Amino acid sequence: MNRTTVSLIAGVAALAAVTGFASMSEPQAAEEGTAKAAAQLPVERTSLLCPAPSTSDLAETAYTSFTPVTKGTGTSGKAELVAAGAQSADEDEDEKQDREQDDKKDGEKDGKKEKPVLTPKEPGKPVTGKASGAESPALVGTAEGRFAPGWAVQQTTEVEAGTGRGLLGTSCSAPDTDFWFPGASTAKERTDYAHLTNPDDSAAVADIELYGKDGVLKSTVGEGIKIPPHSGESVLLSTLIDEPETNLTVHVTVRSGRVAAAVQALDDTLGGDWLNASAAPAGSLVLPGIPKDATSVRLVAFAPGEADADLKVRLASPTGTITPAGHETLHVKAGMTAAVDLGDVTRGEAGSLVLTPTGKSTPVVAALRVVRGKGDSQETAFIPATAPVGARATAADNRAKGSTLSLVAPGRGAKVKVTASAGSDGGTAASKTYTVKAGTTQNVDLPVPAGLKGTYALTVEPLSGGPVHASRMLEAAEGGVPMFTVQTLPDDRGTVRVPEAEQDLSVLQRK
Repeated sequence: MNRTTVSLIAGVAALAAVTGFASMSEPQAAEEGTAKAAAQLPVERTSLLCPAPSTSDLAETAYTSFTPVTKGTGTSGKAELVAAGAQSADEDEDEKQDREQDDKKDGEKDGKKEKPVLTPKEPGKPVTGKASGAESPALVGTAEGRFAPGWAVQQTTEVEAGTGRGLLGTSCSAPDTDFWFPGASTAKERTDYAHLTNPDDSAAVADIELYGKDGVLKSTVGEGIKIPPHSGESVLLSTLIDEPETNLTVHVTVRSGRVAAAVQALDDTLGGDWLNASAAPAGSLVLPGIPKDATSVRLVAFAPGEADADLKVRLASPTGTITPAGHETLHVKAGMTAAVDLGDVTRGEAGSLVLTPTGKSTPVVAALRVVRGKGDSQETAFIPATAPVGARATAADNRAKGSTLSLVAPGRGAKVKVTASAGSDGGTAASKTYTVKAGTTQNVDLPVPAGLKGTYALTVEPLSGGPVHASRMLEAAEGGVPMFTVQTLPDDRGTVRVPEAEQDLSVLQRK
């Protein structure tokens, strides 16, 4: 193989990396003398992973899968969520083949094989599944063809009693190699786990670093954590350090392979929820959808670079942007976690927190811990900083009651289309268009599918104006406790830009 051929193969590999899961068909030859812009095409393969939902025997978990209808996807494809396997990372190829043969024989003996937890039948309609108890595993999901663009899976767990009782929800996420989680804790009343799920055929190796108010907390226990193929691992954060730390930033980095990561935060008295990763470090951040009846809001921020960050703290309310009294700015020292209690900052109105630099822009990550209720009837959720909706975002698992969609336009105003899908067990889709004024947050009056039965999905599509950030709150009161969970809605990355290419087979010719 000559050097030209090697260069061609490297170029194709690089293009595949840039376009993520999108695969390309053979390009049509471009007309001579013309140049075409990159096409925006649907992705053809998507991976999502759901962490093991709970260690409580009282846990009841609902899974909801939804793919919005996307033009240009064709008619073929499939999607499914399956339990994470127990294959050993040290298993060689011969052992793997023997195991697969044994599995096949066992399946033939029993007359059946283990079924996927979820298998969607068509885009545009949700499909649901359930699990109970403490033994429910992590799930590994793959969608191809027409099911891949914008595929969303929601995992919602209700725990009636015990540590972390409440509604715990998370959007199952794509694998990656770097995650930031401001808002974790190893305080005596908290039990926080980092969940790592590996979707691939080879083992992944990850490191977990913890940063407190005084900087990095030294530990070798969090180094070189091995996650077997198609498996999930949970790490109790309190085992990584000696002394309790109330406000932590967790940094997960992957040495080899890739994982999906999330932190499960459980409190003895304040309930619990999933803490998903903050948006990538940036100078300005938006944390959308603080509940209007929040009784306590804590902001946790971290500056991962070598420079301190000074941030303006503003609340985007329904009428405009205001500065919380006594909390006009936040100073975040480099490499240290900063936290500030904002109290009932929303004062009975919808709100979103907007962080911007007071001067020089310094990248930060941030999240909010939000509490609703009083006394023994309190419940917690987390809102990480999130990227804009972009072209489209989806929230699965909405019910006839208890769903609230928050839209915030931190800069220019925007017009946004919201579509409620058909119901999982019946009902027809409906949509509405909303105008969000500049610098405001709007809790919108949701469209609900006509004749709704079961759950439905919400798809958010900005039509014009500036960037829009969004989140969905799901609530389910139980025994006087205002159980709730909040999921942010970044762009679903359902399409990818693919440059127009012209075939030139002469590069394969030997010189």
